[in-house]
Order: sequence, then structure tokens, then C-alpha cells
Amino acid sequence: MLGGTSTRLFTSSSFHRLFSPACRVPSRSRTSFLVNMGIVFLIGAVLGWVSVKVFRPEEHLQGLVIACCSSGNWGTIPLMIVPAICNEEGSPFGDASTCNSLGLSYVSLSMALGNFYIWTHSYSVMKRSATLYKAKRRKKDAQIDTSKEHFGQDAAGDYAAFVPLSSEDLSDDVGSNSVTSPLLPNDPRASVLGYYLRRAEELAVEILKELWSPPSVAAVVGFSVGAVDKVKSLVTEEGSPLRVIQDCTKLLGGATIPCTVLILGGNLTKGIGKTVVKPSVLISVIVIRFVLLPTCGIGIVTAATKLGLLPNSPLYRYVLLLQSTVPPAMSIGTIAQLFDVGEEECSIIFLWTHLVAALALTLWSTVFMSLVL
Repeated sequence: MLGGTSTRLFTSSSFHRLFSPACRVPSRSRTSFLVNMGIVFLIGAVLGWVSVKVFRPEEHLQGLVIACCSSGNWGTIPLMIVPAICNEEGSPFGDASTCNSLGLSYVSLSMALGNFYIWTHSYSVMKRSATLYKAKRRKKDAQIDTSKEHFGQDAAGDYAAFVPLSSEDLSDDVGSNSVTSPLLPNDPRASVLGYYLRRAEELAVEILKELWSPPSVAAVVGFSVGAVDKVKSLVTEEGSPLRVIQDCTKLLGGATIPCTVLILGGNLTKGIGKTVVKPSVLISVIVIRFVLLPTCGIGIVTAATKLGLLPNSPLYRYVLLLQSTVPPAMSIGTIAQLFDVGEEECSIIFLWTHLVAALALTLWSTVFMSLVL
């Protein structure tokens, strides 16, 4: 619905929102975030693949289902929930100012890492699904055209195929259909090696193109600044010469939530009154996102806490648990628009998952609070 405009708004606001706060997260915490989100993402992708094999949605929806099960809204939803909890009177996470500062850092890091996963794996899965679907559709259309020609009907509906060819057309047709045998390679091993080298080169180019998306570039810039202490101090400390960069990014980053909510509302309108998705597929996505993944997330965080791999911070562990309970990522809708496949189906999945998320997030947040406090 919003197309390219939504992409520019979302990626631009995401950059300004995640650039500076994520720099303040310690390296150990970044590693924990990366591993936790990677495990949750992998489990969601596997469960989505199982759902595709069991419920067999249409071919063009298979990549969409896997992406919706694996990629979560790790930015907008936590950006609304965590500050709201911190600003409550008697917040369980302590002082409101400290809670907001740490919470924004954790959520920004979550958004940055999430963009890596979404714009690499989910993008590739949906791209492959869309490419295969369009190729089969073109092949089917070509077969229909061939059958029409077989019965003597051309593309305009006229039965011109029964008219005999002239001598010139016949000679042109014979010349175009002449068979030329290609030269066989002298060394079969060289041809096989060349084939694999070409495939490796194509794969490397594709990965680089996907990593060059604006959210991924923004995350790389943010991590680069945060990884170098001297550069980070120039940007984040009071009175530093580049402090204006952080102030500007904070100001521009304030547009993140309004822009993403606007985009979400525009995407959800496409799913109203539509029934193009099998109920079994829709229910499987909801169960995976709001039942199975939160359960797995609790197990992962609990095990990591007992092993002493996580900082002793209730807010940190709460954000980790929250990552497994959010609805599908809004970037999936952007990817569906880019490939022009499954837009209505994506809107339907978004509509129902966000309706369920209103209840699921409340229930699971209560459970998470009891676990981390």
C-alpha cells in the first residue's frame, strides 16, 4: 500500500533510532543478544518449515510462512513496551531514568541484530519462494500459449496457424531451427570446477547485495562506533566534539514509532475481509509465534542464567524473553511488496497475529516478570 515510501521511512528512522543507544551495550551483552536471537530465529525457521510441509500452503506463500515464524518485530513492539514499564510508578526495574536508558540500549541492539537476520535469511527465503513461483507461472503460461498454437490459434485468437507458410518464412524457420552441436570440453573436471566457481561467485554477490540493505548498513555503522571505545566516547559522552551526532540521531529517531505504526496500519487494511490464507496455516503461525517460541525462549534464558552466561539484570533478561513473544516483523510486508508476491496474505497474517499479540504479550509479560524478578 505504501510501497517504496514505507521502505524509506522505516529504514531511515530505524537507522537514527538504533545508531547511538546500542553503542552503550557491553560486548558480553551483545554476544548474549546475538546468540539468543539466533537460536530463537533458527527454532522459528525450523518450525515454519515444518508447518509448510504439514499444512502445504500455496507455493508463493511458503517463504512468507517461514519468514513470519522466524522473524519477529524486535524493534517497534519492545520500543513501546519497555519505556512504558520503566515510566510506571513503582516500576519493578528501578529508577525510571536508568531503566529508560538501559532499556533503550537493549531494544536498539535487538532491533539492529534483528535487521541482520531479517534482511539476510528471511529476505533470501522469500526471494527464492517468489522466484520459483513466478518461474512456474511463466512456464504454465508458456504451455498454455503452446497449446493454443498446437490447435492453430495464435495469441490474437485467430486461427492463422492453419495457413501454409510462404517459401521465405519456411526458409527462415528451417534456418532458425538448425541444430548446432556445442563443443564439448576437453577436461570434464574443469567444467565442473568452473560451474561451482560460478555458483560460489553468484552466491557471494547475492549475500553482499542483501547485506547492503539500509538496515544492515545502519547496524554495521552502529556496531563500528560502539566497538571502538575512543570513537564511542567522541559520540556519546557529555561535552564531546561529536555529541551533536547523538543528539540529532535521537531527535530523528523519535519518528520511528509513528512511522512504523502508520506503515503497519496501512498494511493491515489489505487483510480486512479477505480469506485467501488457509485457516490451518494461519493458526500454525499464531501457535508457533505465541506458544512454542515463548516456551523455547524461557528455556533458553533460564538455562543461560543458571550457567552464568547472562548479566545479573532483570531488565536485560526481560528483554531477552520479550524477543520470543513479539508478532512477525513488519519488514516482511516490505519484502512482500518488493517481490510483488503474497501482499494480501501477508496483511491477513499481520492482522490476526497482531490481534492475538495484544492478549499474548500481556499474559507472557506477566510470566516473564515472575521469572526475572
